[in-house]
Amino acid sequence: MGPFWTLALKAAGASDLMAHFQREAEANWLAQHEKELWAGTHRFLLLSGYLCHQLTGEYVDSVGSQVGYLPFDYKRLKWAAPHSFHWRALAVRAEQLPRLVMPGTQMGTLSRAAAEQLGMVHGVPIIAAAADKACEVLGCGALAPDVAQLSFGTTATINTTQPRYVEVQRGLPAYPAAVPGGYNTEVQIFRGFWMVSWFKREFAHREQQLAAERGVTVESLFDALVESVPPGSMGLTLQPYWSPGVREPGPEAKGAVIGFGDVHTRAHMYRAILEGLAYSLRGGRDRIERRLRLRLQRVIASGGGSQSNAAMQITADVFGQSVERPDIADTSALGAAINIAVGLGLHPDYPAAVAAMTRTGSVFHPDAAATRIYDELYREVYNRLYPQLRPLYRKIREITKYPA
Repeated sequence: MGPFWTLALKAAGASDLMAHFQREAEANWLAQHEKELWAGTHRFLLLSGYLCHQLTGEYVDSVGSQVGYLPFDYKRLKWAAPHSFHWRALAVRAEQLPRLVMPGTQMGTLSRAAAEQLGMVHGVPIIAAAADKACEVLGCGALAPDVAQLSFGTTATINTTQPRYVEVQRGLPAYPAAVPGGYNTEVQIFRGFWMVSWFKREFAHREQQLAAERGVTVESLFDALVESVPPGSMGLTLQPYWSPGVREPGPEAKGAVIGFGDVHTRAHMYRAILEGLAYSLRGGRDRIERRLRLRLQRVIASGGGSQSNAAMQITADVFGQSVERPDIADTSALGAAINIAVGLGLHPDYPAAVAAMTRTGSVFHPDAAATRIYDELYREVYNRLYPQLRPLYRKIREITKYPA
């Protein structure tokens, strides 16, 4: 990058963010470490673009799938303008990129070669969908600006769908929604419900044995652990920054568990994990509401972790509002199906498709007594953890060099 952009990014406080962008970009790694391969690269595609090319023979992809280290203008929902800093920060060239179409738009038709391999009919329309989280938001029916969608996945997120571009965290973009021209205001907890897998691996040997004996999943036994512990885990409080962030929390961030006493057991630890994730998602909700100046009236949760009734109830109690679970677990696939239905004209628009194709399964209402405990712990304890521990995290990073 030239001196103008270096100074401009420094003035905007985005130097670290840009360094992360350049460091993580796959195109830059190839250009540096696989120079001959990169010199001969005709096209540079995400997996979605590659699969579309395999199906249609065309270099085309969905706007809704462009979530990555690419020269993509998230605000304008198209490739960056020629004068943009993206082209100076990345090794990729404009002619290497695919043509972009909006979600719900036909990208092409199934080629003869692909039809023969798949045993399908040549000429079947191929409709653009979007990235997994964007489709999950749509599959939950979260179209209105005041509806929050929680994803209880490996990366836990809170999203809304907005008709205008809004950066909830400065320097981090609103991602393209699965609805044409829409934006998802996503706040991430990078490890999220991966922490359930971590707990299972490190602390749940007894449950693993019982699950094998009974022929059930280990996770199905965890709700009993939660129910044996009162709300607030008797003071055990967890900050779920098991993996560093980019902006807030920053790259020095670490996880923390405070409040240990001789009464605490594995059950308290597991409940504290779920409570910590719920606190972090509530923090995302509060951030979104402040930025949008809008109260989120409805909350819908999906993803693997949402199949736990205990996790859903804790979320409702921490949020202090009802949380819905769709009747279909795989809402990401349902969101893609909604794109197809609108693209083929089976429904006239997205509101009609959502009304016809999505349904609420269970609703978890907050318990007033639990909400009072969680609200005080969230405001007086959880919200103070990161600001107070951040200097120590930085010292740990300086001393141990972790995370790099």
